[in-house]
Amino acid sequence: MRKLEARTRTRWRPVRMARVAVAAPHPRMRQVLAQVGDAGCVEFEGGPDLEAFADAAVVRGGVAALPGWMPEPAVAALADRLAPLGGAVVPLPHPRGVQAPSLLRPGGVRGSINALVETYGTVPYADVDPAPLAMAAYVLMFGMMFGDAGHGLLLLALAGLLLAGRLPRLRRMWPFAAGAGVTSVLFGLLYGEFFGPTGLVPVLWLEPMAEPIPLLLAALGVGGLLLGGAYLLGSVNRWREGGWPLALYARSGVAGAAAFLGVGLVAAGWYTGLGWLLGGGIAVAVAGLALAFAGFAAEGGGVTQAVMELFDVVVSLGSNVASFARLAAFGLTHAAIGAIVWENTAGLWPSPVAVVVFLLGNAVAFALEGLVVAIQALRLEYYELFSRVFETEGRPFRPWHVPLEGSACPSGSSEVSSLSPPSSSSSLSRS
Repeated sequence: MRKLEARTRTRWRPVRMARVAVAAPHPRMRQVLAQVGDAGCVEFEGGPDLEAFADAAVVRGGVAALPGWMPEPAVAALADRLAPLGGAVVPLPHPRGVQAPSLLRPGGVRGSINALVETYGTVPYADVDPAPLAMAAYVLMFGMMFGDAGHGLLLLALAGLLLAGRLPRLRRMWPFAAGAGVTSVLFGLLYGEFFGPTGLVPVLWLEPMAEPIPLLLAALGVGGLLLGGAYLLGSVNRWREGGWPLALYARSGVAGAAAFLGVGLVAAGWYTGLGWLLGGGIAVAVAGLALAFAGFAAEGGGVTQAVMELFDVVVSLGSNVASFARLAAFGLTHAAIGAIVWENTAGLWPSPVAVVVFLLGNAVAFALEGLVVAIQALRLEYYELFSRVFETEGRPFRPWHVPLEGSACPSGSSEVSSLSPPSSSSSLSRS
């Protein structure tokens, strides 16, 4: 049970880093460092070549040592590799005030979706690794804007081609195509769209063109839930970064989350006419804003600056939710294009031109809308969600890698690239 809990915790954070010293008898230090460079799983300071690292090593009593960082699961494998040369990997305490480098878990589907986070920035070592949650949010927003079961099946076919290696340079994108394809099919069934309003699938929820207001309200609701999740994750990150004071007073922590929740309760109380809900929402919102004001004032900018910062918080609460209206707007656009193509196809039938219009129109809609929706989902992910999850940027893990002549892995880091979650059978996953 304890092992399962430990594995669950480690899956929600960057790869655990160990502060180590690579040590060896002084005459053999260069040989040992050559093996470390070939393994490519240790980050040293300074450098960047073997001679520079060897000269930087501390020598005491005939033993040379060079400190660095490396993934904890790879320590045992590297120690076994260096032992025949008299080398060792000595654990060191983490230095105070020094941020360990960050490495998101590579390999498999998890490694493929890391690009969604790494394009935005490096996850701080203390923070939660948001890659799986970010991927889920991205494909959900994509599907809501690209809801067409036929187009979703095309995305799934494209994912199959990518996974099969038909487009080697884009192979790592297959999880995005697959996830977007699944959600597009699901929303297409909800909207009754299959290459447009062809009637081949029933409407399970609503027709975008006939019911734009319910679709807009649903989009705002989805946005509210995603923002709530971002505030929750941001509060956890602020606590991990600076303890409860930072978590409590930060605008992306408990203070911001309480203000956001309070405004949501106020809106719900107004809509339902429940006075107790309205009053509770006002109390929660005021408490959150008071905490945020105290945090701004504690930063030393004075009361005026704290008031301006608080005003920005209040304005952003509404504008951030409103940004998710684009989930409905682009869903309507996609449905409108599909309807235009289908109406022209039906009007030209049974002429052979109808087939050309149907195929060409859907090809244009698939390519154009797919590109626009992918960008819009990314925009919402970065500007509305990640801006709450992250406040600082981490330092990427950059291992020193110089392969030996004739190395079995001359093209990359054999140690780091094979790291996987603890449940994997990888020989390097020894924790």
